[in-house]
Amino acid sequence: MSKDDKIKVGISIGDINGIGIEVILKTFRDKRMLDFCTPILFGSTKVVSYYNTLLNSGVQLHSISNLSQITEGKINVMNVWDEDVALSPGQNNEVGGKYSFLSLKESVKALKSNAVDLLVTAPINKENIQSDGFKFAGHTEYLESELEGDSLMILMSGKLRVGLVTGHIPISEISKSITPELIKLKVDLLYKTLVQDFGISRPKIAVLGLNPHCGDHGVIGKEDDEVIRPTINEIHAHGQLVYGPYAADGFFGSEAYQKFDAILAMYHDQGLAPFKTLSFGKGVNFTAGLDKVRTSPDHGTAYEISGKGIADETSFKEALFVGIDIYRKRSEHKELIKHALKSKRRK
Repeated sequence: MSKDDKIKVGISIGDINGIGIEVILKTFRDKRMLDFCTPILFGSTKVVSYYNTLLNSGVQLHSISNLSQITEGKINVMNVWDEDVALSPGQNNEVGGKYSFLSLKESVKALKSNAVDLLVTAPINKENIQSDGFKFAGHTEYLESELEGDSLMILMSGKLRVGLVTGHIPISEISKSITPELIKLKVDLLYKTLVQDFGISRPKIAVLGLNPHCGDHGVIGKEDDEVIRPTINEIHAHGQLVYGPYAADGFFGSEAYQKFDAILAMYHDQGLAPFKTLSFGKGVNFTAGLDKVRTSPDHGTAYEISGKGIADETSFKEALFVGIDIYRKRSEHKELIKHALKSKRRK
């Protein structure tokens, strides 16, 4: 791979008291990773060095104070703050929230300005990050507010891809939030990302029902028969290979998910509980639908093991590779569309 092909990967370091920095360091302890990308960690050389020493990682860091100083072949640490920070590995506190947001904010700013090509985010704590600048339920909602497009959360591992109609909202609000318009939007986003980001020309999508047994024909709720099924039929009539609704328990229990390119769940735990049962530690969270690529590992801050050197970097490494692959496929798709338009004009 030539230097011209190196993709600049922005990395937000997450909660500085969690396992984010550890899994980042473990990932880049393998120097071969620098053959695939140029990493830029947004945070503080002092903070990253603390964990580098604590964990005896032996990773060489390249400290920079300006994005123009990014150097290929090195693990760049963009200093977002200069002050000393009191680190408390394993503790959930305001310090962790304050600096996780500073890291995220600056990494997204670099993403928007094309100083980095894609973003990989280490885990945050959704409670301690709340502030005047961050009043969101999570990464996905914040990124949607900063970038262009409508977001779709997708958890993926290999060929298993699970998207969500509703994301980080209370269970009590799910039923009234599910409308034909929202289902159509999420199906369109999922269909588009399967084509442009995964190279699947005719995606086959399964949609899960909302109620147990898809409502049993109105006995356990009417949403499946009155909202979800008619919407799926309408979408299918327009040529997209979308099927359902399927009862979630039987769908995953019978391994029917293996017959589809992606699954669209109605709410967070309906899709993520079976996904993490099947793939925990190897999964990747991809924010589809936006004009920029963002991925993250499928786990949280894991305070209980922070600073102990036992965190597994597999999911973070997968998030890095998936992000790079999606970025390349999306770029290739854009080029194909551009050439196709040029050919049409010539005719």
